[in-house]
This record gives sequence, structure tokens and C-alpha cells, in this order.
Amino acid sequence: MAVRNIVLEGDEILRKHSREVTEFNEKLWQLLDDMAETMYSADGVGLAAVQVGILRKVVVVDTGDTLYEIINPEIIEKSGSQTGLEGCLSSPDEYGEVERPMKVKVSALDRYGKKYTIEGTELLARALCHEIDHLNGVLFKDIAIEMVEIDETKPKKRRKK
Repeated sequence: MAVRNIVLEGDEILRKHSREVTEFNEKLWQLLDDMAETMYSADGVGLAAVQVGILRKVVVVDTGDTLYEIINPEIIEKSGSQTGLEGCLSSPDEYGEVERPMKVKVSALDRYGKKYTIEGTELLARALCHEIDHLNGVLFKDIAIEMVEIDETKPKKRRKK
């Protein structure tokens, strides 16, 4: 496994539509492994292949309990609504309020080409929608209700002498 470079906003590849995966082999497995390692090393909850420069419909998501490897995803159901703060590994230090479905059901393939579905609510639903948007060249900032400034500086603790 290897940590790959994350493509930053401004690179035109982020605006392109990703292509379906048709071959399920060691090259794909390596990409999935590298994407997971890259996402974890950047403290993200999701990463699309386009964010590491690969125009394929491949996504990894982990909101804290399970790593989902999602290939050729398609949202087949959505319901409800939630508005919350989003950021993106391709747009560091930028955040916006985005409206997303409260619940989604996604049809996808696993690393071996087997079809399965993921049902997600709240943060998982948000992450799935955010990453699937990346596969269609859409960034969270395109649909943000408003951008929000967050001061991420933390006061440093000083030891008493």
C-alpha cells in the first residue's frame, strides 16, 4: 500500500466524469488499498479515485465503523433532508453548509465485481453523496448553501516550570 498525492481544487481532472470499472484485478485492488491508506493518512472519511488522479468510478468511505469499497456506485433511493458542514480533501481548509438526503441506498460492486447495496443515514449518507458527486465532476462548493470560515488554530498548551 502507498499514500498517493491528493489532487487539489483547480486541477481540471476534478471536473471530469469518471468512467465505469470493467476489470476487477490486482491493479484495481492496489488502487483500493492505496486510496484507503491515503484517506486515513489525511484524516478523511471518503475519497474518490479522481482525487488521486484516476478517472474511474471508485470510492472508499469510512465514517468510523466500516471501510466501504464502492465501485460503479449508483444512488437508487434517497429520502429526507439534512443540512450540515462539509469539507473536502481536495479543498483543504474550506467548508460549506450543504443540503443532502438524510438516507440513501446505493447499488455498487465490490472489489471482486459482486453487486451489493449500502444503506446509509446521516454522516454515511452525506459521505456517499459527496464522493459520488466527485465521480460526476461536482465539488461540494458547487452546491453549498454558503461557505463557512472555521478557525482551526488551537492554542498551544504551555508547561509550567
